[in-house]
Amino acid sequence: MFANLIHHGGRDGVTGSCHQLQLDADNSVLVDCGLFQGADVPADARDADEALRVRFPVDDLRALILTHVHIDHVGRLPWLLAAGYQGPIYCSEASAQLLPVVLADAFQLGISRDARHVERYLQMVEARLRPLPWKQWTDIPLHGATRCRIRLQRAGHILGSAYIECDVEAPAAETRRIVFSGDLGAPWTPLLPAPRPPDRADCVVLESTYGDRLHESRRTRRQRLQAAIEHALRNGGTVIVPAFSIGRTQELLYELEDILHRQARANTPEAALWSALPVLLDSPLATRFTQLYRQLQPHWDDEARQRLRQGRRPLDFAQLLAIDDHNAHLATVRSLADSGRPAIVIAASGMCAGGRVVDYLKAMLPDPRHDVLFVGYQASGTPGAAIQRNGPRGGTVVLDGERIRIRAGIHTLSGYSAHADQRDLVRFITGMRRPPAEVRLVHGELHARMALAQAIDTATAGRIRCSW
Repeated sequence: MFANLIHHGGRDGVTGSCHQLQLDADNSVLVDCGLFQGADVPADARDADEALRVRFPVDDLRALILTHVHIDHVGRLPWLLAAGYQGPIYCSEASAQLLPVVLADAFQLGISRDARHVERYLQMVEARLRPLPWKQWTDIPLHGATRCRIRLQRAGHILGSAYIECDVEAPAAETRRIVFSGDLGAPWTPLLPAPRPPDRADCVVLESTYGDRLHESRRTRRQRLQAAIEHALRNGGTVIVPAFSIGRTQELLYELEDILHRQARANTPEAALWSALPVLLDSPLATRFTQLYRQLQPHWDDEARQRLRQGRRPLDFAQLLAIDDHNAHLATVRSLADSGRPAIVIAASGMCAGGRVVDYLKAMLPDPRHDVLFVGYQASGTPGAAIQRNGPRGGTVVLDGERIRIRAGIHTLSGYSAHADQRDLVRFITGMRRPPAEVRLVHGELHARMALAQAIDTATAGRIRCSW
């Protein structure tokens, strides 16, 4: 076991990922530094700022390595800098382009909206950024004789997401390879190439978000998405999709474009209804990320680029409308709640813990004409988890201090999660030419970690030790 692997978040839950690899007495590297959400917030924290404060020494930190730019992996960066970290920040080239937008939004929401403070913070981060190409070994500058090098491989979770191969060579010792999975994507995640297992590892720090379940097939999830939309067309209701601004939103738009494209070609009696159905992207941040995704088309997978060559616009189709202005947002909520006009609304936050989606939910959850469609993981303690749990039995949820009765249809499409499921995670381990002796399971609820440990044990006939 790697006794020098220290978890500062993401060990007992699915947010706050932050893992420190102690290389020797004078050197360590940090993989991710994310926000806590929901029930993952430290129980001993006196207030919100205390929960985010970096409580570990940073004097020996030689590098911060980011797997991807989701807020639960990068959101504590301001507190890391405040603690005195002044070293480099390594990430993929695509992540380096997405990161400033993520950090600016988080900084404005959690620290200060003063433009000068935001700009100063971003300049500090960007001065430390060291974007890396895929598959290229890079040495981390250390003090003393120990050597450490890293290599980024595609993780298939969101654009720019990586898993990290980390080779550590101490004096008079064999080189050991530790792999940090970050968040691994499902093989059919839209827009992204599927992740491939590394050649070998001695230890793997493996996410386990969906370690206890299997996703629906891509065909099944598309059919269920279409069925929810057809319900809205029949009832004159709205399909509300709480989605994270980066990753889930773009993948969902990609799939919606495909459904609309197929319906237009089918020439059925319902074709006119489908052609008039608006897809509303009601999140300025999600709109910004969608624009960045369009600019990063060279990072798309072969299928997505083929659609571009066919003249299709997977992230910029005609029925897609962006709502930026807050007054326009409020007017849209009122209009859709009162009218019989069907629509699809994609709005953040993904776990319904804030953002514009809350206004839609407060207005529409009590009305059975509408549907809420969850396409991402709902962490314990979040409003999204409460809606998911209580909605199907006619229960309630508290939003903005108000208890709301749930009469809208509640649906969960697990196949749209960009997290690998149990089968994919086991395949990531068993697909190596030289599998690891140990797998450290992180980023998952206890039941998910236990189920995944059992699946790995069964698949490897007990040859791999799982721990957490």
